[in-house]
Amino acid sequence: MQRSRAEIHPSAIVDEGAEIGAGSRVWHFVHVCGGARIGRDVSLGQNVFVGNRVVIGDDCKVQNNVSVYDNVTLEAGVFCGPSMVFTNVHNPRALVERKDEFRDTLVREGATLGANCTIVCGVTIGCFAFVGAGAVISRDVPDFALVVGVPGRQVGWMSRHGERLDLPLEGEGEAICPHTGDRYRLDRRTVTCHPA
Repeated sequence: MQRSRAEIHPSAIVDEGAEIGAGSRVWHFVHVCGGARIGRDVSLGQNVFVGNRVVIGDDCKVQNNVSVYDNVTLEAGVFCGPSMVFTNVHNPRALVERKDEFRDTLVREGATLGANCTIVCGVTIGCFAFVGAGAVISRDVPDFALVVGVPGRQVGWMSRHGERLDLPLEGEGEAICPHTGDRYRLDRRTVTCHPA
């Protein structure tokens, strides 16, 4: 196990072979499996589970009671709210073995997954997208999209800073983040950021 200058609470279980980057904090009752690769300055809150085939990038925050199952990848700076849920089997049955059918889930840089939301396996959550609390996501989410509800539906766009942008859902438009001055451009259904 590589624990290079990570803080690990005595009640946590970190299996042999797990990689945890410098400055990361592993809190009470966490279990990190041996194949997990966790970056620098990551926070794993109380009662978090991290599977074997999981990659968690630098600066991620995984709040209490989150299970990050096999085949989930979190890029840098992802926020996982308390008790949000990942899955890795699309049609689970207790009496049918489906470990060879795990679907990959990718959460791109800077995305926020709100408390108690559910991410159904096999989707990609775009860069700096924002999934609202309690939403159920069963299809891909574009970069910077704000998605809420059950089933999840897009209701707007968010800045890298986490502020709602004054842009239509589709078409053309521009908006400026009041906190950073970054300019956002909408072209049809794609938003791009142009830093100040």
